[in-house]
Amino acid sequence: MKLLSTLFLLTFASFSAYAVETEEVVNAPTDDDSQGKPIFNGKDLTGWEGNLKLWSVQDGAITGKTTDEGETKLKHNTFLVWKGGTVKDFELTFKYRIEKGNSGVQYRSKVVKQGEQGPILSGYQADFEAGNVYSGILYEEQGRGILAARGQKTTISAGEGGKHKLEVKGEVGKSEEIQAAIKPEAWNNYMIVAKGNRLLHFINGKKTIEVMDEDAAHASKEGVLGLQIHVGPAMVVQFKDMMLKNE
Repeated sequence: MKLLSTLFLLTFASFSAYAVETEEVVNAPTDDDSQGKPIFNGKDLTGWEGNLKLWSVQDGAITGKTTDEGETKLKHNTFLVWKGGTVKDFELTFKYRIEKGNSGVQYRSKVVKQGEQGPILSGYQADFEAGNVYSGILYEEQGRGILAARGQKTTISAGEGGKHKLEVKGEVGKSEEIQAAIKPEAWNNYMIVAKGNRLLHFINGKKTIEVMDEDAAHASKEGVLGLQIHVGPAMVVQFKDMMLKNE
């Protein structure tokens, strides 16, 4: 009996270790910088491309600023594009803070054209804002729009007439609880995980969306990274501690 009890305890311990390891990989971001490489040097915009009247480095952070008048008043959404290559399956962690307006990180995206005020991108966006609705959602810029509202687990498939079909499969969290964990005008942690057709976002350790994009005609497998400043009120957005791990 003692031998059976010992075997049971060893088996349970092994299972518990596996369960914890799986939970960490699938459901929670890590703060271990050894898990990736920095894509921003903390000093200047080397390796990035965009409108330098709108983008700069301040206090060790990539900073996008717009105004309500003049040449820094936005006429269209524009982006700062990472020139270090494209991303396929990856994990990206970063910190962000925002004052007014809307922003986000584009991934597996493409440059549509060079607009009057800088590059214009289309593709997946890990959204965030100064408001209380959109932070954490999956949005497709210049594409299919919102693919998962905050807290949703969705599947995207091909629909009729070349359109897509969005099905809500469940819930990954309560939208109001996710919002309550976001610090207004202060630094927050964001993580994006893209593995095949599966896309996940996290803010401050809370999963905000989970999407399976099975719409073959539109699902992007690879593309560029970009940081957004959005048409609207004068705003400030900052990014730092950007770590990329390619799978």
